Amino acid sequence: AIIATARRWSAGQRAAFRYGLAALLVVNRLALHIWYQVNDMWSVQWQLPLHLCSVMLWLSIYMLLSRSYTAFEFVYFLGIGGASQALLTPDAGIYGFPHFYPVQFFISHGGTITAAVFMAAVEGYRPTTKSIRKVFLWGNVYLLALIPVNLLLGSNYMYTLHKPHVPTLLDYLGPWPWYLLSGQVIALGIFLLLYTPFIRRTAQST
Repeated sequence: AIIATARRWSAGQRAAFRYGLAALLVVNRLALHIWYQVNDMWSVQWQLPLHLCSVMLWLSIYMLLSRSYTAFEFVYFLGIGGASQALLTPDAGIYGFPHFYPVQFFISHGGTITAAVFMAAVEGYRPTTKSIRKVFLWGNVYLLALIPVNLLLGSNYMYTLHKPHVPTLLDYLGPWPWYLLSGQVIALGIFLLLYTPFIRRTAQST
């Protein structure tokens, strides 16, 4: 019902929603970094925007403001795939609701998913099989590029050096480095699952 209503919005109303959501995500993320600074918790090992969900958050903001189709391709597959897994196994630390940390966590990850769904369901953006190949390729390029970065900084962005300390899907994919390889199969499966709503539409348009 919400999507059906949004589809009837005027171009101005759609733009207002996109800009409003982008502003919310920016303010939410800036507030997080201020909170880190105030509590003396900011470090290059943990707070650089290099994790997949952080990259997709900023890319979703860019997508909402620019209406970039290329950004949509990445946010749709990597953003929804990564944020969904994060919401299913949230890393909220020792904090519980209504503490700021879990609230911002759900806003950022939920906002990334909302942005991608809005562009697909309301703005009419459609991923293709070429999108899957592109996102899968460049996602792996980014993953490999983070390995030397993590070794240099002593960090673990994208969990290239070891698994996170909270329960995640990676716990079922074997030890390091095998979970990085088996994760490829899972990622491709998620991409194909996310593409299924568009298979019939793509066939009908050809």
